[in-house]
Amino acid sequence: MNNMMRMYAVLGDPIGHSMSPVMHNAAFESLGMPDRYHAFRVPISDLRDAIYGAKALGFGGLNLTIPLKEEALKYVDPDPIASKIGAVNTIDFKGGIRGYNTDGIGALRALEDAGVNVADRTVMIIGAGGAARAIAFQLAYSGGRIVIANRTLDRAERLAHDVGMGLSELGKTLSTSIKSIGLDMIESEIADADILINATSVGMHPDIDAIPIPPDLLRPELVVFDIVYNPRYTKLLSESEKRGAITIDGVQMLVHQGAEAFFIWTGRAPPEGVMREAVIRELL
Repeated sequence: MNNMMRMYAVLGDPIGHSMSPVMHNAAFESLGMPDRYHAFRVPISDLRDAIYGAKALGFGGLNLTIPLKEEALKYVDPDPIASKIGAVNTIDFKGGIRGYNTDGIGALRALEDAGVNVADRTVMIIGAGGAARAIAFQLAYSGGRIVIANRTLDRAERLAHDVGMGLSELGKTLSTSIKSIGLDMIESEIADADILINATSVGMHPDIDAIPIPPDLLRPELVVFDIVYNPRYTKLLSESEKRGAITIDGVQMLVHQGAEAFFIWTGRAPPEGVMREAVIRELL
């Protein structure tokens, strides 16, 4: 076995909230690997240099978080899924600069962990950034009816169009609807939603009292999934629990998408239990 240490990192702006170093370093240690994972604050204007620099320095791979996922498409060779999604959260340097997106499968597996099936269910996604793109694509592919709610309506409309086109290009017949609305329409649409997903950074540390929708719109039986994981129990989730909703925190998605990235980089089965425990312990 090659025992040479490889470096990995997550890039974002901001980046201080990231639990990815804790998660991946626990995985490396658990498997007896000498590799290390770090976090670097990188503004969009420096992303190209950061990606090429990491390759030149011999990094094994990168993760990308807010607000770099869509911009990264300019500098990588995306796999077909990442290309159709229009966002990259994982970069592998074997044989070039290859871009992947593991956010969608991470979100789907988090829902499945909670016993939630998205087929033929209406999923309202708040946000239209890189994570929202991946989640909308994956859940539409899995048969969900998608409603994209975003502050900027034209961005929501563009995402809805891109998801439909992307699925068509992959040979998937879109059997369910994809709808786009502004945030002002959430109140009139949420009664028809089965699942609500916050795919924005609203409520993320340090702005832990922020909430993406008025709490009085929450109700029993609604599945509320917040992809924010720091804090683990966001204002949205605490208000949802008070009203009897079913809640899913962002740790499950973080671990599942991270495990997929770990496998892409190393070819080894990721120790998901160790990764999850490391994140939860750090968030306590």
